[in-house]
Amino acid sequence: MENKIDKLLEQESQQLKKLQDIVKKSIIEENILIDNLMHPPKEILSKGQKISDKVASFGGSWSFIISFFIILALWITFNVLAPFENQFDKYPFILMNLILSCIAALQAPIIMMSQNRQEEKDRKRSENDYLINLKAELEIRALHQKVDLLLEEQIKILFESQAKQLQILENIEKKIQ
Repeated sequence: MENKIDKLLEQESQQLKKLQDIVKKSIIEENILIDNLMHPPKEILSKGQKISDKVASFGGSWSFIISFFIILALWITFNVLAPFENQFDKYPFILMNLILSCIAALQAPIIMMSQNRQEEKDRKRSENDYLINLKAELEIRALHQKVDLLLEEQIKILFESQAKQLQILENIEKKIQ
């Protein structure tokens, strides 16, 4: 009888060991995934891409707006208040309009290049999010299967142990009678 109990205990300890191994493996895989997400590979940028990023970050900042406003104010003030022979861009400031148009014409495509690269990064990030969600769903399905398998095994063991207990009780009953 002790042999049968030891056998049952051994089976349960084996099942617990299997569960622990499954959990350890899942934790290791999760740590690898988290490490990859926390430390993505560095992007290799060309000089043009670096320049477009810098232009976009500066061109869309308050420091650019304020400094550009100050330059324009100085330009207009000098050309209005300076003696006529020292004015390099007389009213209606045609040179200033030309320079502003050129800056806008060059700045817009450069900013668009930077935005396109940012959009590509966002697309890759959303693909990673989708893959992570898919992996999580697959893990949940696998866990459901493992739990179902464990329940089946436990029910089987319970039935077997109940059958053995019934046999033992029948043997005891026979011995008593």
